[in-house]
Amino acid sequence: MDELVERVDGQDRVLGVVVNRRQAIQEGWLHRVAVTVCRDERGRILVHRRSEHLSRFPGLYEVTVGGGVHAGESYEQAAARELDEELGIRVLPRSLFTFINRSGLSPHWLGVHEAVVPDAVVPDPDEVAWHGWLTEPELRSALQEWHFTPDSHEAFSRYLAFRTAQP
Repeated sequence: MDELVERVDGQDRVLGVVVNRRQAIQEGWLHRVAVTVCRDERGRILVHRRSEHLSRFPGLYEVTVGGGVHAGESYEQAAARELDEELGIRVLPRSLFTFINRSGLSPHWLGVHEAVVPDAVVPDPDEVAWHGWLTEPELRSALQEWHFTPDSHEAFSRYLAFRTAQP
């Protein structure tokens, strides 16, 4: 069964309509997605390749860990749940910013978070086929050479701009 999400408007306000995420994507309805940029203690960034059997972007690389915000859930709750489901870690990610992302399968609000996580994560093999830790320069090169999800390019670009703008 597909996950239930809330439709939201252009200001990220819940419209009170709960739909399944597959339908939201097919219809192009705005809904919420939460992702986390995971760093280790040395500042490296976790990159992973999605499992081949996933329905959305199978086999592509990602800079973030995340998924749909379930109906009644906050961005932060969804980000923490996804970290637990995909990496087997319990950590409270720090919310950074949200924006309407139009680069994926359909437009959606993307809540971007950051978390420092152990470098010895144990990803769920149903979700993650491979993972590794890259420095920012290594990741910039990889983004040019490897096949990443559309969300990865947009989210990472905005993440770097956000970090640069912080005092």
